[in-house]
Amino acid sequence: MTLQFSTVQVGDEIPLLTLQAINRTTLALYCGASGDHNPIHVDIDFARKARMPDVFAHGMLSAAYLGRLLTAWVPQSQVRSLSVRFTGITQLGHIPICTGTIAEKFEADGEKRVRIDIKCSNQYGEEKLAGIAVLALA
Repeated sequence: MTLQFSTVQVGDEIPLLTLQAINRTTLALYCGASGDHNPIHVDIDFARKARMPDVFAHGMLSAAYLGRLLTAWVPQSQVRSLSVRFTGITQLGHIPICTGTIAEKFEADGEKRVRIDIKCSNQYGEEKLAGIAVLALA
């Protein structure tokens, strides 16, 4: 079933995405997949020299999770824009929870679109990424 512009309203929340807790394996796999081998994400000694208590997740990993949030709701071909800003560090053991709320309905370039305020927080409600996405709906 195709999501309809007429059935969504400003203030509606899209289905949330809850992921597994961040662990060292997740970070190592993301290094390989992304090509981002910054040692602060996988080498505890390097992280401690940088005055961090331990390694932590790549910010772009959380951004990818926000992309998954959107594409679990609509096909990727309907994503018109996605922008994020980093607002916190995702530590080992944090459980990423991605949410989105419809902020605006409008028409542009002959399409019906929605602007969605999105964020990735941890299990304690601490925001790690915030952003905006624009999606085309039928």
